[in-house]
Amino acid sequence: MGSKISIRFFNDREVRALWDEKNAKWWFSVLDIVAVITDQDDYGKTRNYWKYLKAKLKKENSEVVSAATQLKLIAPDGKKRLSDMLDYDGIIALGKEFPGKKANRFIEWFTYSDESIDGKSKTKAYALFESSFINSIEVGTTRGLQQIHAYLFGGLYDFAGQIRQKNISKGGFQFAASNFLGSTLKKIEAMPETTFDEIIEKYVEMNIAHPFMEGNGRSARIWLNLILKKRLRKCVDWSKIGKTDYMKAMVQSPADSKSLKKLLKNALTTEINSREMFMKGIDYSYYYEEA
Repeated sequence: MGSKISIRFFNDREVRALWDEKNAKWWFSVLDIVAVITDQDDYGKTRNYWKYLKAKLKKENSEVVSAATQLKLIAPDGKKRLSDMLDYDGIIALGKEFPGKKANRFIEWFTYSDESIDGKSKTKAYALFESSFINSIEVGTTRGLQQIHAYLFGGLYDFAGQIRQKNISKGGFQFAASNFLGSTLKKIEAMPETTFDEIIEKYVEMNIAHPFMEGNGRSARIWLNLILKKRLRKCVDWSKIGKTDYMKAMVQSPADSKSLKKLLKNALTTEINSREMFMKGIDYSYYYEEA
């Protein structure tokens, strides 16, 4: 247990979880959730607060304490240490022990997130790593990107895997015109991908094209890593790239891709077959898209 790690984000703060294969459920870090609800950045203070609350709940014979288990998570000192974990129902019960609007907002977010389109799509993205389908995806082609998009959003959007036929824009930026999209995608597909710089240029152009009505970024980041894996035997460790830095670099990239290249190059890893690296990448990729 614990080989599959998930990172959720509430107000730009991490909530870590470990997958329990035997019981088919996630266990969530109590300390992460206490830190989120109390808005505490100090690990020591968070741990002391939980220690106090845990003792209080124990005296009250609360089921929250008895439902907790201990699993190893990375502590601030970089070492794996046993940490209190609760399952889905346990986290709901814990959240109710905290007064205030923030606790209520956390519970609303926690109970809703996995049932949203993004939540369901993210579950599909996790499954992609375990699926043999990932080995049949065309690398560096438009069809390959369509295959990824169809896998992530099939059954969630009726346009899953389909090239858009409408013009779209974001933040005042107009993406490639739909009536020229076919020829644009053919040109992108023909772009070379033998060096790191060439691969990122191809990624930038695909982002400008934005071939789908929704879900472009999440699909394209997987597409990019498949190219890097095949051509350079490397992939991006997305956890090393902050959301603000990434979004800023992407906005700049159509005019100047230097910042994006530097950001991605510094985050390259050779752990191309690591399940944990893939899962962590999905967590961050979906986090980038949160409003």
